[in-house]
Amino acid sequence: MLRYRVLERIALHQTRLHTPGLGLDAKGVALGAKGLVLLPSMDRLVAFLAVYTRERSLEDLMPSLSMRVVRSKLGTREITVEVSAESSDRMDRLSETARLVGGFAFTGTSRHFVQYRDAAAPFGYDATELLSTDAELALYHDRFSQTYDAERTIALRSLLLRLMPHVDPSTRLEPGLRILVAEQGLGPALVHYLVRSRVEGEVCVAEWPPASAFEDAPVRRWVLRVPELPERMRALMHATPGITCFVPAGPGVAVEAGHRHPVELRACPVFDAAGLVLLRGRGDEPWVIDKLPPMGALAAFARVELRASGPDASAATRTIAPDAVRVPLRVTASSRPWRNVTATWIESAQVPLLRRLSYALPHATIAQARVAMTTRGAFVRCPAGIEAIPLGTFFVEVHPNLYVPAGHEVTPAVAPEVLARALGAPASQVLFIGADARAVAVEESAFVPLETALLEAPPWEPLVAEEIDATLEEAALDLKVTSIGMVPTRGVQPPET
Repeated sequence: MLRYRVLERIALHQTRLHTPGLGLDAKGVALGAKGLVLLPSMDRLVAFLAVYTRERSLEDLMPSLSMRVVRSKLGTREITVEVSAESSDRMDRLSETARLVGGFAFTGTSRHFVQYRDAAAPFGYDATELLSTDAELALYHDRFSQTYDAERTIALRSLLLRLMPHVDPSTRLEPGLRILVAEQGLGPALVHYLVRSRVEGEVCVAEWPPASAFEDAPVRRWVLRVPELPERMRALMHATPGITCFVPAGPGVAVEAGHRHPVELRACPVFDAAGLVLLRGRGDEPWVIDKLPPMGALAAFARVELRASGPDASAATRTIAPDAVRVPLRVTASSRPWRNVTATWIESAQVPLLRRLSYALPHATIAQARVAMTTRGAFVRCPAGIEAIPLGTFFVEVHPNLYVPAGHEVTPAVAPEVLARALGAPASQVLFIGADARAVAVEESAFVPLETALLEAPPWEPLVAEEIDATLEEAALDLKVTSIGMVPTRGVQPPET
């Protein structure tokens, strides 16, 4: 065994390393292709998994996860957890979790693994002297250097099945899905009890191998899945012999009510969702269903009663059309918030205000709005919202080309498509139902873009072209340059004062 002096701290910007396969990532941290956590015992492994899965899932670690029991030269057995390192962020999480449960974190590539970085060495460690050994693992730590040989592999699924759930009475009171397993003789009575109580759910019958060699018939049990077990029934299901209640703990796995698994099973994607694993408390062996049988609704098991039919059975001799049950349409005020207000009905007296308001409207509103001028006023539609035009009566489009006043609703409360079918307007008509329950129809072709209908083009005269022609017809000026002589001011009289 070598002493801790074989490790040296890596300095900032150091590029030369001795450990095979060890390199520097983008942060300058020493990192190999793999990460390794050394744990002293099996209970520390369970604690490591419990702490890690409390906040994170093992899904990203599963492709490279490997757990083994290793044996040192001194004969001590320890546990190793190997994963793909990928980044220093992942290794930081593994190192912090290992430190919490009393383990050590290493990084390397093949057989040689050096201690992962800590507060004393922010960029990691490097081994200056490597052990000459044929062992499968060589670990270098500032406290020790040791070689290990692998004894056996630990399968995560097998480990989770062997762990006994802890007693936790709080899970009995948790709402949500419940899985009930009833013995064969109690199953039919339980199903009929739930049907009479109007409890919804699904049921199937599962088979297990015989309990002993002296039996040749398989063991059958009724498996019921109840989405929400009424609170009054929970104590009964937990206390009745022959009925075992389970709480789902993840896809394809459930734990007996009143217990909790030490590891967060939802973070361990090792169970097949098509099957079901039922983990029981008190040290009992789990019930495993490799493939869940088809399940039927509980309502299908209700008692069926047939009415006696004979020659005295009543039969109709003729049929008549039923009386009409039609009621007039009404439009009433509603307290619901206004949504999708896309049209307004501006009466004729308010159309001049629309002309004055058009100078203040944004371009987006003018470009998207369409208007139809009628004898009853102007009808303006804008798919993006009509709130920018605060005039008239606002309308909400409840169906294509069917509008009702904003803040109102029609009664009877029929579906919009039923209302449109009852009005019987063709597709080319746009219907506006007023507060008095009277409908007004406007042709779809009557709606034109608002920007086309608003602008009145100013008059213009072709004067610019005539002025240019007159200017071109004037004679050109003839400029001459002559000498001014030696005395340019000769003969010039001074101005009178």
